[in-house]
Formats: sequence, C-alpha cells, structure tokens
Amino acid sequence: MNIVPWKPKKPCAYPGCKELTVNRYCEQHQKLMDKYYDTYQRSPVVKKRYGRAWKRIRDRYIGKHPLCEMCLKNHKTTPATEVHHIRPLSRGGTHDEDNLMALCKPCHSKITAEMDDRWHHAKKEYRYE
Repeated sequence: MNIVPWKPKKPCAYPGCKELTVNRYCEQHQKLMDKYYDTYQRSPVVKKRYGRAWKRIRDRYIGKHPLCEMCLKNHKTTPATEVHHIRPLSRGGTHDEDNLMALCKPCHSKITAEMDDRWHHAKKEYRYE
C-alpha cells in the first residue's frame, strides 16, 4: 500500500539546496537552522530556562503521558510530542508536573497562539481538567 503525503513537497528554503521537503527546510538544514537560532537568536534567559534539566524533565513527562491530553479529552488518541507549561515560566510557572501538559504539535501551537501576545491576543491561562 502506498502512503500518500498529506501535502506536496517543496524545495528546501536554505539557499542553494534543491532537496524536497514537506517542512521549510530539509532535515540536514533544519538542524543547522535550529543550531543557528539557539546560538544567535534565542534569548539567553530562555536558553537558561530550557537547558539540559528541562530536556530530562520533558522526556520523563512524555514517558509518563505518551498521548496528547487535549486530544484525549476529545476522544482522540494522538501521540504527544511536546510538553506545555500551563502557567508559563515567564509568568511564575515551574517545571512541576502539576504545571505541565503533554500535547501534540497542533494542540500546543493552538494554545501557544492563544496565550501568547505574539499575535496580540489577550494573555490567558489554560487549565484542562
């Protein structure tokens, strides 16, 4: 059985790369761009908050909660790929388990867009129980 891609592939956005990908960059250049972002563009305060200790906490939490908590509430089973802080660290939140949610990428993006003032929305705090 052939698997049909959910969207057509396009050339990698990295200058001179002709590799086709469904994301902005091919796998090789995505790693390069992530490293560039972490080194030159990410705030030092954020880098300190999300260091090695956070990665261990995140991996442990995903291990205990392998499915997206929002999707489960909608009777869907979607693997969790990200961990969300219910109360953001920038507003006094912690890495404690009662302040974390396991989410899939679409659910995390939705919550982040609604909570963040990046898109000039009023800041809200979400708690799904």
